[in-house]
Amino acid sequence: MKKNLDKVFKYSLIKIALMPISIWIISSLVFLLLRVAPGGPCDAMLGTSADQIARDNCREEYGLNDPFINQYLNYLSDLIHFNLGNSTSNGEPVIDVISRALPASIELGFFAIIFAALIGFPLGYLGLKKKGSKYDYFSRITGISSYAIPPFWGAMMAQLIFSVILRIFPIGGRFPIFYQAPNITGFIILDSILNSNLFALQSAIYHLLLPSITLGFLLSGIFSRSFRMNLDKSLRSDYYDAAVCRGINNKNLMINYAIPNALLPILTITGLTIASLAGGALLIEITFSWPGIALKLQEAIFQRDYKMVQGITIVTSLIIVSINLFIDILIAFIDPRIDY
Repeated sequence: MKKNLDKVFKYSLIKIALMPISIWIISSLVFLLLRVAPGGPCDAMLGTSADQIARDNCREEYGLNDPFINQYLNYLSDLIHFNLGNSTSNGEPVIDVISRALPASIELGFFAIIFAALIGFPLGYLGLKKKGSKYDYFSRITGISSYAIPPFWGAMMAQLIFSVILRIFPIGGRFPIFYQAPNITGFIILDSILNSNLFALQSAIYHLLLPSITLGFLLSGIFSRSFRMNLDKSLRSDYYDAAVCRGINNKNLMINYAIPNALLPILTITGLTIASLAGGALLIEITFSWPGIALKLQEAIFQRDYKMVQGITIVTSLIIVSINLFIDILIAFIDPRIDY
């Protein structure tokens, strides 16, 4: 046991040591791509009618006249000191914008993952349990559809059906515009509970349900397919056959042997799902006017606000890399079959 813990500890140290390298590569690519792209922040801020003097002053103010290597070194120095700079579109500190928008995206992503699991796991189990039946075909079609549907189209169809035609959910937003949302942590549902504000809690859940279920459905195929495949593999394994020979009943076989071993590889899939969540959330947030970090990124890209784009991309990458690091270490700790 001690030997295994030592291996996990060394494995964790290696993973943690590689994390800054991953962030550096991502941040360097963002820096490079934003500066080789057509146009520039001064063009976006001043417009095409600005004179050359105004453009020169703008470039001087933001250090865009400095040599490329100097810009890059200053950029890395700011990152090391956790200074993301100010927005080039309105001068607001980037970290303030991110701190306001990030809780909305985390709230949406958290509930989307829950709904994805609630949809995907039963579909995968039902399809495997009823092979060749109509339930199996329904499970397969649903899983394929969740992969194939473009997020923006799925979001618009959800709005059309449940907001415009059936009028069950609001068409967008995070909270009623005529009321002030409670603001303690930035997570409206949590803040509503802390304030014992039932109206705010109901309103927040009411606005959250449609975008989170939509995004959860689009991600559910990953859970459905991977759970079905790994559960089928567990049911065909030697340890499962040995448990059957010992006379263990079917319920205990499924709960104690098959399902736990089928869920273990899904931890790895969850890390990849969170990475894909960032791309899917961008289109979902735009369609539902959800005031999260993905919507802020879209606005910053259109405004050529390279400071904001850099900051949001780095923070998002840091979150994704950290979650994947945690999942890798967790898998290494709970699965003795992992070879380091």
